[in-house]
This record gives sequence, structure tokens and C-alpha cells, in this order.
Amino acid sequence: MAYQVRRLSAKQPMIGRLIRELRQVMNLSQEKFADELGMTFPTINRWENGHAKPSPIALKQIDLLLQQLSDRGEALRTKYFPEDESKS
Repeated sequence: MAYQVRRLSAKQPMIGRLIRELRQVMNLSQEKFADELGMTFPTINRWENGHAKPSPIALKQIDLLLQQLSDRGEALRTKYFPEDESKS
């Protein structure tokens, strides 16, 4: 299935909250979420706690996960990136 990748852009605190909520929707621990993205546990932990921001490549992977979650992913996208809707 092909997905159109949209660019995510948000301030650091929003990214951390999005990642935590996405991980919880997927019912994954930080360790399992890290595996899903091909990252390490400390990386996910730093993102969620606001100590680091995902790279553009990691943001694309997160966007793909949001798209795979269909309605739930779109609800998260709208919650954290409402301005993206007007750019479509």
C-alpha cells in the first residue's frame, strides 16, 4: 500500500506528546516503539521528554505510522498539526 508522506513540523513539546500518545495508541512500550522505528530506547525517551527532536527521516517514519492507523492516526495528526489540514 502506498502512502503519501506529508511533512510533520511542530515545536519540541508537541512532538514529544505526539510520540507518547502514538506509542500508547499502538500499545507499545518505548522499547517496542523504538524497534518499530528502527531507533533505540534512549532516542525515544529523549524525544518524549523533550531532550531531543526527531530527525526529518524519523518524522517521515512517524508520519507513515500515523497514516497506517487510519482514523486514529488522522485524529492524532489533526490534534497535533491542525495547520497541516489547510495545506492539503
